[in-house]
Amino acid sequence: MSNARLTDFPQPKSFGLFNGLGLWTLYKKEVRRFLKVGMQTVLAPVATTLLYMTVFAVAIGARRGDVGGIPFAEFLAPGLILMGLLNNAFANSGSSILVSKVQGNTVDFLMPPLSALELFIAFVAGAMTRGVLVAAVTAVTLIPFMNMMPAHWWAVAYFGLSAAAMLSMIGVIGGLWAEKFDHMAAVTTFVITPLTFLSGTFYSITNLPGPLATISHFNPFFYMIDGFRYGFTGHADGNLMIGVILLGVINLALGALSYALLHAGWRLKS
Repeated sequence: MSNARLTDFPQPKSFGLFNGLGLWTLYKKEVRRFLKVGMQTVLAPVATTLLYMTVFAVAIGARRGDVGGIPFAEFLAPGLILMGLLNNAFANSGSSILVSKVQGNTVDFLMPPLSALELFIAFVAGAMTRGVLVAAVTAVTLIPFMNMMPAHWWAVAYFGLSAAAMLSMIGVIGGLWAEKFDHMAAVTTFVITPLTFLSGTFYSITNLPGPLATISHFNPFFYMIDGFRYGFTGHADGNLMIGVILLGVINLALGALSYALLHAGWRLKS
């Protein structure tokens, strides 16, 4: 008869109310996932932004005047930087969840002792990291060509991080909803891209006719880009306080919805 005691065997690890180790592990997995293909996930968006700058600033900007007293290239750059951030934050969380569903390995993050809150934080933080990284690399790349020193750091931080969080959470919801890659492509084509292009990324909404300018003020992407641009240039087309409050309210609503869907295991456990 064995004299081994229960304490001689490995004991289950107690994580308490919050599994910080598990959250950190999943976050690192999300970051390493996109860094392994950095040429596609980081450098390619930067190259796309530089092409936009070449076409709009060089080919078109030379034939148009300043915007609100700001050279067109300096007006355009913050919008393009944020556009790269938005697209990549959305793509990271959405594709991560969808790929896991398609490949049948959602068990990798459903079986470990991770709560819905921990899953939510890890997916959103990983997507935000990719979006912010793309934005930072793009900004550094543009420094030799123009002044990229922010005039208001608080605006750059608040609107940039709010935009990254919003699109990361939309990506989580989209990834849970989608059943195939065509569904995610449809969200990008018919929702994300139109809202981005019609938000004043390439133009000032003050140049739009009355009805179109009014409609633009109902586009949350306008407040993201306008606030982010204000952070760099000190120029804003809209009311910054409305943007601060609106983005905060939308992010709280998206956060609650994302958490509820993850907690219910919507389209993950069935």
